[in-house]
Amino acid sequence: MHSRYLSIVNLKPDLRSAKGTRLHRGFAIKVLRIFTLVLLDTIALKLAWKLAVFYGTPLESQWTENSSFQLLILVVGIGMMAIQRLYEPGIQRRNYLELIKVVSLAECFLLLIAFLYEPNRYLSRSTFLIFWLFSIAFISLERWIFDVVINLVRKRGSIRHSVFLITDLEDQENSISLIEKQNCYNLLGVSEASSLDRDNREATFEFLRKQGIVEAFVSWNAIKNRLYISWHFMSAGITLWILPTDKDFLPSKSILSKVGEVACLSIPAPIIAGSSFWIKRCFDIFCSTILLLILTPVYLLIALLIKLDSPGSIFFQQNRIGLHCQQFKMWKFRTMVVNAEKLQSSLEAKNEIKDGVLFKLKDDPRITPIGKFLRRYSLDELPQIFNVLLGEMSLVGPRPLPIRDVEKFKTKHFIRQEVLPGITGLWQVSGRSDIDNFEDGVKLDISYIENWSIWLDLKILLKTINVVFNKTGAY
Repeated sequence: MHSRYLSIVNLKPDLRSAKGTRLHRGFAIKVLRIFTLVLLDTIALKLAWKLAVFYGTPLESQWTENSSFQLLILVVGIGMMAIQRLYEPGIQRRNYLELIKVVSLAECFLLLIAFLYEPNRYLSRSTFLIFWLFSIAFISLERWIFDVVINLVRKRGSIRHSVFLITDLEDQENSISLIEKQNCYNLLGVSEASSLDRDNREATFEFLRKQGIVEAFVSWNAIKNRLYISWHFMSAGITLWILPTDKDFLPSKSILSKVGEVACLSIPAPIIAGSSFWIKRCFDIFCSTILLLILTPVYLLIALLIKLDSPGSIFFQQNRIGLHCQQFKMWKFRTMVVNAEKLQSSLEAKNEIKDGVLFKLKDDPRITPIGKFLRRYSLDELPQIFNVLLGEMSLVGPRPLPIRDVEKFKTKHFIRQEVLPGITGLWQVSGRSDIDNFEDGVKLDISYIENWSIWLDLKILLKTINVVFNKTGAY
């Protein structure tokens, strides 16, 4: 019996049990923030009601004479904002569209109460209308002022949360940049994912407790398959943020929701399914037709300059890998000597792309004098508008690559081949040839695929014009 008692005593405590009871480390700042916002909203609503009564049609009513009804106005307004989580930290309290919706809903609820309470008496509709307008204006204004003041104070180092970052070494730079952009954190330290391994876990949490860490940012790779980590953070009174890594491309349109009691990422279906591609295709046909009509004189001039500059054809055709890895002939104005492709093998040792997937050489000896000018302003790409009309390319999309480059792809790179290639893209307006690492370019291509919209295409096209005229990263 005694030995059995000892074995029970020596068992490790319940996973959910903490070493001591304590308040959440950011509790004081949270309470102060909520109290301040509630106080400001109360002042805004009271001022809006006073002005509404003053400027509205004067009618005898319990709403204007009885203080209990004025208290009801405050309770309904602030209560509904609390229900809609408008006192939560971060962007939620700055969601002005949601504020307008909640204030409007609260106004409708108050009108319903007024109608049911005094069905046989007239109410000053102008008073309620003025109150609604002033409520929206004052609450939005005081919250904007609140955020401006908070940001100024935080820039001076106050009202910041002490945070710690745990992530793999290759993801640390991006994660640190993300945290620093928030302007509300003091990053007290960074550790590798191994600090959450079983042997290191206790020492890590002891260190976090001693440092007074309020929130911890942990990468997905550091926390997945470690079932107990979240309980350790909860027991330590530390808010846990899980950061997806660049390798885990979560769709930007995904929404975190629950199916029963299970948290799931969902991607809502559009009202008209399958319409996105046809919208883009119609946009491409319309714009490329207009461009061809406008640029015909430019085509003729470039063709003449190429003929005068060096022997050979005006156009250059090259097999490129397009949609679903299908080959197609991509058209360009010729900018190199006739036997340029045969000479490339002798220049591979001078390739300036670090991982060697692409071939880029700043002072490529194969480029002709007029070719340098055409490349500088990307005029050599203009014939690809014909590829767009034929449906082989789009105006905007990941650039189609030569067979030589695609043969060096890793499995994860082929996602960029699942959309129409483009004349320009997010990669081209974010550095063009200055990006010397293929992985960085792929990240931009995937970001484009995830966030695609007609508006994004328009923005990229406008940025392309700016990049071309500034000759940014072109050679």
